[in-house]
This record gives sequence, C-alpha cells and structure tokens, in this order.
Amino acid sequence: MQTFIKLLVTTFMLANLVSCVFTKTETPIPEYLKLAGDNQVEIQKALDHFKADPDPLKLQALEYLLENMEGHSYVAVELYDSLDQIVPFCVTDFPDYSSLVSGMDSVEVQLGALHFSRSETIQDIDVITADFLIENVDWSFRAWKELSWASNLTFTEFMNYILPYRGSNEPLESFRPLFWNRYALLLKDSAIGDDPVKAASLINQELKSWFKFDERYYRHPTDQGVQEMLAMQLGRCEDMTNLAIAAMRANGIAVTSDYTPYWANSGNNHAWNAVLSKDKEIIPFMGCEADPGSYRLWNKLAKVYRKMYADQPDNLTFQLEEWEHVPRWLSGKSYLDVTADYVPVSDVTLQLDSTPDSTRFTYLCVFNSGEWGAIHWGKINNDQVTFTDMGRDIAYLPVYFIKDELIPAGAPFILRSDGSLTHLERSAATPHQDVSLISTTKRKLANSTDGIAEVFFTAGADYELFIWQDGWISAGKETARGLPLQFSIPENGLYWLVETDSRQQERIFTWEKGQQVWW
Repeated sequence: MQTFIKLLVTTFMLANLVSCVFTKTETPIPEYLKLAGDNQVEIQKALDHFKADPDPLKLQALEYLLENMEGHSYVAVELYDSLDQIVPFCVTDFPDYSSLVSGMDSVEVQLGALHFSRSETIQDIDVITADFLIENVDWSFRAWKELSWASNLTFTEFMNYILPYRGSNEPLESFRPLFWNRYALLLKDSAIGDDPVKAASLINQELKSWFKFDERYYRHPTDQGVQEMLAMQLGRCEDMTNLAIAAMRANGIAVTSDYTPYWANSGNNHAWNAVLSKDKEIIPFMGCEADPGSYRLWNKLAKVYRKMYADQPDNLTFQLEEWEHVPRWLSGKSYLDVTADYVPVSDVTLQLDSTPDSTRFTYLCVFNSGEWGAIHWGKINNDQVTFTDMGRDIAYLPVYFIKDELIPAGAPFILRSDGSLTHLERSAATPHQDVSLISTTKRKLANSTDGIAEVFFTAGADYELFIWQDGWISAGKETARGLPLQFSIPENGLYWLVETDSRQQERIFTWEKGQQVWW
C-alpha cells in the first residue's frame, strides 16, 4: 500500500512538473497572427526570415510594423447616385475644376444627389506579402545605415519616420528600390553632407519639376498609389505629401505628413509634409511644391495632427466604450497632436450647464464651408471639460455628438490671441444695434476718397443674415444695390451673411467697434 501511495505521489509530482515546464515554454500566438487569418503564412515567412538575420533590430522593426498594422488599409471609394448605384467617374475627363463641378451638377439633375462612399476596404494584414515586408525592412535599414543624413536617427525615430510603408490609405506598392535608384546620382551632391533638410530639398525640387497640384483631384475619391502618380503626374495635397513621403523615406530622410482636418478661418482642410532636421527640429514643407524653410501655412490652425504608423494610446478611440461613436476626424488610432509645434496654444476649460445622459465627451468645432466641424475632444468631469492645446484667435463652438449628430453644448466663443475667452452669449433681453455690412468674407479695404464705403456684393443678388442661437436663425434679407447692407442685430452675437444659392463659403463674423471682425 505504501509503495502504491508513493507511486501516486510521484506520478502527481511528475505531472505537475511536466505541466509547469509546458506552461513556461508555451509561446502565446501574437495578436497580429490571429488577425492575419488566411494570410498567416506570409506573415510567418517574413518572421522566419528575420529570425535568421544577424541584425536583431530587423526583427524588432518587422514586429513593430505587424503589431501596429491593424486598421491600416487601402480604401477604395466610388461615386454613387441617390439609388446607391455606382456612377462611372474620372476627374481627368474634365478640362478643369469648374467644368467638373458643372458636370457633376448636371448628373445630379438626372440621378439625384451624388455622394462618395467606400466601396472596398482592403486591410494590410489580410493581403501584405512576405516579399513586400522583407523588401521594406531591408531597404529601410540600408538607407538608415548607409546614408550620412540618416546616421544620427535613433531607432525610435527610424521606426516612426523611415520604416512605415504607407502615408495614408493608398494602395500597397513597392517604392523603396524605385526611389533609391531614381535619386542615387542626385544625392551624391557633396553639399548635402549629413543634412537631411538639404537632401529633402533636392528630392523635392526634382518632384516639383514634374508633379503638379490639380484641384480636379479634390474630387478624385481614392488616395493615389505611386504608380498612378508617376503616370498622371497630377494630384491633390494628400497625393503630394504621400509622394514626398515615399521618395524621401526610401532615401533615409525622416519625413511625415501633418494635417488640419479643418482650416479655422476658411473652407476645406490641408495636409503637408514635415522633415526631422539633424537638430531634431520639425520643419514643414509642401511635397512637390515648396521646400523646407520656404513653406508658409496661410490660414489659421485650430489643430494640427501628425500621421503616425503606430497606435497612439492617448487618442479618443482608445477611451471609448463599445456603444460610443465619435466624429469621423477624431476616430483614428494613429494621429498625434502637434499643434503646439506650429502656433501659440491654450488649454480651454468650459463649464457645461447640463450634460445629456450617458454622454462622456464634449467636442470643439470650427466653422468650415458652411458647417461646424469637430476638431478636438475633452472628457467631461463634474460638468466641466478641458480642451488641450487649442490654436488662438479662433471662433469655437462646443458640441456633443449624439446619434451621429453635432448638438450644441453651449454658446460659441472666441479664444483670443492672448489666451482669454470672449463668450458670445445672448438672450431675449440683449440690446439690438443697427449695422452696415460691406462683405461676406474678409477683404482688403481700399482707402475711400469720396466717403462712400466700398462694398463687395454681387449687384442685384439677395443676401440673408443669420445669427447663431443653438442654430442659425435668420435676421432678414436684403438685396445688394452697390451700398452697404443694413440690418438690426443683437449685440455680442456671432453672425453669418450668405448670398442666396451660394456654396456657403462665406465667413462668420462678430461686430466689434463698428465693423465686421472675421473668424
């Protein structure tokens, strides 16, 4: 019996020992392999390749790409009619932007309202090949190790600004050998030395010689790939930044793209490039258009974000519960707030009167192309919210995002250039004042010699004045007859004068010291 008991104890101990050994040596499957599904074979092939490479940093670089690959994709977009049928469309079928817009307007008369929507999203993790990954890592390291202006980059800087293989949502295409060979002779210029800014300028000057901005590409629904850009030699700012990123990263220049989702004092958005100097200073430029040191951003910036490849854990998307939705521009995983690198900023704290149930975040908007656009977020704490690093000298509106709609969360305000706030609050008892309006947007005023104010209206056109009060409320209409338009308006308000049937690019304004002040 004792022998049997000893045997049981020994067997139990051996089983535990085997179990412990097995547990310690078991390697968990990385999340990116689970996500790869049928593409695991390609991912594993790339991993095995670099596990055998004598440089261990290459495997780390590959794992960095794989660990942050979720969400990176090629997005195909199509033009649809009111019945959600695809409308065949090519921007180069039209001689210029004006005819393109007129052509689309004509089609809308026949087919109803047109809209661009995603037709397909191809996730990198599903289709990326071992050959593509190996080429990307090997050629990235070659540039980092062999080119003098890349030699002072840390491994982290290399991974952020050299290693990533895409700029936005363009197709996956090989580009490093192509641009390495294309600029091999150009970059042998001894004047470059170890200066990445000089190297970036040389490449950009070559790009400028053949690739041009074309506003027709505002309506090109999909980000162009390298091969399409080489063939068409035309594009919008997103294409220009992506082309510069591909050409310069292939040659060991630490370049990224910064962007603003909405200009704060005009319509549209913008993207441009930035290069990391050898002194670790970020210098903006415009790929295919303006070199580092000579580029100026002409409009006001409420927010500037940098496109990163790696997830940024402080972003809003990582703070959300499953049931929460956010405005489109703020839903990304890998953008980085760099506003303070560009303009003076202030943190803005607001007291909220009442917060809707289950609402945890508030957003700040700027006025852009006739609409308010959410550009930053803050978490509500005891009916207070703070928005960090906001650009100054700008009009903002706080909002909630409820059922995919922006709902005012308070009165608009002006963040002044000194960091102070002017709240544009008004009530039924607010006094009115008579005003003479001369324009719908900021103009350079000529000196008047006859005492008659210069006006900037279309003769005979009708204009409607709106006042903000949890929405745009009409304050009346006037017809332009060569003189200022006369209205009676409440004091301390935010106003918007719009020409009938315009595209609503007119700017909002306040009335201060007897004149329109534009925002």
